[in-house]
Amino acid sequence: MVGGTLSPLRNATAIPWSGTGPDPAECKYNIDYRIDGRLHLAQSNMKSKTLLKLLVNAGAGSRRQIAEAIIGGSVQVNGEVIESLSHPVDVTRDIVTLNGEKVDLKLEPRVYLMLNKPADTISTTKDDRGRRTAIDMLPPKYHHLNLHPVGRLDRNSTGLLLLTNDGEFTYRLTHPKFKHEKEYLVFIEGRLQPHEEKKLREGIQLEGGMTHPAVIKEVKAFPPFNYSIIIHEGRKRQVRRMFEKLGHSVVALKRVRIGSLSMGNLEEGQVRELSLQEVRILLQC
Repeated sequence: MVGGTLSPLRNATAIPWSGTGPDPAECKYNIDYRIDGRLHLAQSNMKSKTLLKLLVNAGAGSRRQIAEAIIGGSVQVNGEVIESLSHPVDVTRDIVTLNGEKVDLKLEPRVYLMLNKPADTISTTKDDRGRRTAIDMLPPKYHHLNLHPVGRLDRNSTGLLLLTNDGEFTYRLTHPKFKHEKEYLVFIEGRLQPHEEKKLREGIQLEGGMTHPAVIKEVKAFPPFNYSIIIHEGRKRQVRRMFEKLGHSVVALKRVRIGSLSMGNLEEGQVRELSLQEVRILLQC
């Protein structure tokens, strides 16, 4: 867990709405404070949260892991087994245990980073085979913050990778129902035939089902990349598999955009924190 608590009444500076982007009055989150230089996403009701959301945001596990633990009877609130994902929890009074261990319910600082991931780097927090991870690429000041990658970017692909310690943020950016676009630059040998582009635009049958329609176009401004593709799903190695299904091996793949957020001029291997406005717009709230 990250040390410290969120206290919007102390050591905080209110950030007024700029007048552009989503109005915070209509947002699920009130993103109004910077504390020690970090963004804090404060729920409008600071005391009461649903059990699932609370445990995910506390870093106790992924949304799926926590849901399975609750339904399986492994979570207790004040000594009582709770199997409802939406059970309300008062973070100032209730005691929550997971597998018999007390969960720290402090409202912790939330951090949102953009990494330009280099090749030969895996999108995970640790690797028992000693391979370089996305966390290894971060400056030491972020190493204790329980950060995790938001979604996938396979080992040999490069480009935009977000990292955070906010489970709800991860869920809203990775679940297909939110339909966040992801744009990639692709380098293949040769060119796609018109009927192949048509298949990408209509959907490709992969193991696990048909892909949603993609936006595909030829590009010349970003050598060696010769195509841009936009999807809003996040299946494992999806872009590579789509091209392989058409008989084209992907030589290089680079993600350059997620939703409204583009990587810009961030150099490979470098990291930066997202701005308040970037987080607001990404959440589409």
